[in-house]
Amino acid sequence: MAVLPLGKALNLAMRRSLAEDDRVVVLGEDIGTLGGVFRVTDGLAAEFGPDRVIDTPLAESGIVGTAIGLALRGFRPVCEIQFDGFVYPAFDQIVSQLAKMRARSRGRVRLPVVIRIPAGGGIGAVEHHSESNEAYFAHTAGLRVVSCSNPQDGYRLLRAAIRSDDPVVFFEPKRAYWDKGEVDLEASPASLDRALVLRKGRDCTLIAHGPSVKVALAAAEAAEEDGVSVGVVDLRSISPLDVETLQRCVAETGRAVVVHEASTFLGIGAEIAAVVTEGCFRELKAPVQRVGAYQLPYPPAHVEDAFLPDVDRVLLGIDRSLSFGRTAAHV
Repeated sequence: MAVLPLGKALNLAMRRSLAEDDRVVVLGEDIGTLGGVFRVTDGLAAEFGPDRVIDTPLAESGIVGTAIGLALRGFRPVCEIQFDGFVYPAFDQIVSQLAKMRARSRGRVRLPVVIRIPAGGGIGAVEHHSESNEAYFAHTAGLRVVSCSNPQDGYRLLRAAIRSDDPVVFFEPKRAYWDKGEVDLEASPASLDRALVLRKGRDCTLIAHGPSVKVALAAAEAAEEDGVSVGVVDLRSISPLDVETLQRCVAETGRAVVVHEASTFLGIGAEIAAVVTEGCFRELKAPVQRVGAYQLPYPPAHVEDAFLPDVDRVLLGIDRSLSFGRTAAHV
């Protein structure tokens, strides 16, 4: 086992994929000589050359459009979008072309394109650098949407995404790029449609993805000190959702709290609340609770700590869930 930060684990996943398959190419702004703004592609251009690790102009629509063209010619492109808020110029290419080509061709055309997006807040960045826009893409049929939360999963999920014949939007929690963890570099690629149970609990189930997994685990530890047993499920795949695992875990505790950085309004948590309620209605002891950001544009860096869900807000969500059955009113 190697102990690596998430950014390095992702780098090694791309390095191995480039070495194993000549059809894999990596493209994006500043990914070659600079190695990316977060250095996730550091050293790849020197090892594989500018024909396979391609610095592009500052034009996200062009990056994704070029990747679609490359995929149509048999390549397996891996795009880097420099920051989450920069992806919108490429939105039309992604949802109108990339997502729909297989259906439009009745399955004859496949587009194995990976779009890596550093996502979420917590690094004190300026406007357009801290968004959580995964719901936009999860709402579009034809795309796989994945979010990693730790170095081991980052390595395995990215390898699986690059091997996939489906287009994959791959969210990387930027504030976790420097978080270290053990990585088995010989581990097989992970499934792109299965959640992972990180912690078993008796009283409540927390469901999270990406950067919120770390917050959920910390909240579960804090709740344990107060005698509340809380399980944690890492979604990993946002689309498709692993409904079976979610419903099984929630049925075991009867209570669920969904945690994410995006606004709760029409967010991933709303969809999870619906599928859990549909499948576990008789087992539920309380309505599914959602803990997320407010329905506001992402704020200036000096107040982002008040904007993002933290351990205290997750614990409050757990308390709201536990209050049902004990009192008639929310706490």
